[in-house]
Amino acid sequence: MKLNHLPALLAIASSGLLYAQAPDGFSAIAPRMQEFVDKGEAAGIVTLIVTKDRILHSNAVGKSDFTSDVPEKRDRKLRTDDIFWIASMSKPITVACLAILADDGKLTFDDPLAKHLPEFANIMVGQNGQSVAAERPVTLRDVATHTSGLGEMTARDPHLTLAETSRKLAQQPLRFQPGTRWQYSTAGIDILGRVVEVVGGIPFDQFLQTRILDPLGMKDTSFWIAPENASRWAHSYRWNAPAGKLEETTIPYLYNTAVTDRARPPLGGAGLFSTAEDIARFYQMMLNKGTLNGKRILKPATVAEMTHNQIGSLAARPGMPWGLGFSVVEDPSKMAANSALSAGSFGHGGAFSTQSWADPTRGLVWIVMFERDGKGNPDNSDVRIAFQDAATKGLPR
Repeated sequence: MKLNHLPALLAIASSGLLYAQAPDGFSAIAPRMQEFVDKGEAAGIVTLIVTKDRILHSNAVGKSDFTSDVPEKRDRKLRTDDIFWIASMSKPITVACLAILADDGKLTFDDPLAKHLPEFANIMVGQNGQSVAAERPVTLRDVATHTSGLGEMTARDPHLTLAETSRKLAQQPLRFQPGTRWQYSTAGIDILGRVVEVVGGIPFDQFLQTRILDPLGMKDTSFWIAPENASRWAHSYRWNAPAGKLEETTIPYLYNTAVTDRARPPLGGAGLFSTAEDIARFYQMMLNKGTLNGKRILKPATVAEMTHNQIGSLAARPGMPWGLGFSVVEDPSKMAANSALSAGSFGHGGAFSTQSWADPTRGLVWIVMFERDGKGNPDNSDVRIAFQDAATKGLPR
């Protein structure tokens, strides 16, 4: 696809992003998404497609809280600026904070984790039912690529600070010797947030706000939903297969706290809430080699490093090795939902089906936001496949 074949661009002053007149084929997206809502397989869906500097498509169907007992809430239509729990889509944003510190010369990805968090100095490894010494230190690169051996938190208090989280995780043995395997660790990315605040000298959420969210205009991204924005929260649902319907569910990663609870720590592994357009800004910055609207966030070389295979031949997900914080698509044929992407695309999904993927070859970012658990692999969801299929048919060749 050549973007110069697109129709003339039209600026809309009220938006932080510019809009382009969408290709006619994009009109197929909304009715295709509406089918999932009509069948009761999704409460509401936001879809967004952008280039490096333009919105090509933005749409919302369905409801934000369709099971509410309050008629006004139950009848409210989902909007394109509604706020979703983005779960593990938080991870690349957290690692980007670490990358900023690397660009600042305050750390390197090959630093031992214990250099910044001494509690990890004598980490042990669980091996054949015994604890043995780690053969080498865990590095920040290991943690950012899920090759550290770090596990997940057990019996976690919902208001445990990042410092306390780090100390508790350091008491658990690694699942394998550092660098020998790939195994996902949300808690590992959480403690990278602790590294950011130790090295950066301010709380993690403040560093994120000042170095990424404010410069990029990501005004609706936070670890907590402000009370005045509670009506914009897209509620989470779980598919009840025996009943054949969606049922509202809690967000397990919030540990039974309210979405507005600011006493909950800023957990960078899966704690962020955001909107489709905010996430688009982050990925536009990455497509633009670290800048957006004249503001540099990352160096071009750092962006390149983050979005390329960092784990070599270690097995991760089908056709998808890991960069720094990002999943990288090397072979799009290995998963149906990646078939619309070019090799070299990068992005991340969330546990409840939110998805964001950048395709540097095509110069596009694909975002789909809906909250559904329990219906198969969220990275390979029927909704994502249908969205991309409807959109791809309408793109200029």
